[in-house]
Amino acid sequence: MRFSEPMKMADGHGGSEHNPVWARTKRRSGGNPLIGLIVTLLALFGALTIALGVKERSVAEGGAIIDGWLSSGWHAAQRAVGKAPQTAEVAADKAGDAAEKAGDAVAAGAQKAADEIKTSQP
Repeated sequence: MRFSEPMKMADGHGGSEHNPVWARTKRRSGGNPLIGLIVTLLALFGALTIALGVKERSVAEGGAIIDGWLSSGWHAAQRAVGKAPQTAEVAADKAGDAAEKAGDAVAAGAQKAADEIKTSQP
């Protein structure tokens, strides 16, 4: 008697004998994670828009709230970027001063060590 292919596989006579029949199919990968992230962010944004639209009883009012949030975040980012060159210059000056002090300390230590070596020799 001839059995169909699924029956042979269920009995362990076909394909891999270590996995059950339902695990033998090739699973699709999750896809590109960047696309998944974008879709998730868009879904969250849509849910937020709907929730604020219901709360404010107007999609336009809910959108105005979101616009306010985005605007304040954008201005804060611009202020932070505007301060970056000044902050970097101050940090570079402090690093230069610290390097100069470290160099002076190394030079003083080397001079002291040279003086001790000269005095300790007979």
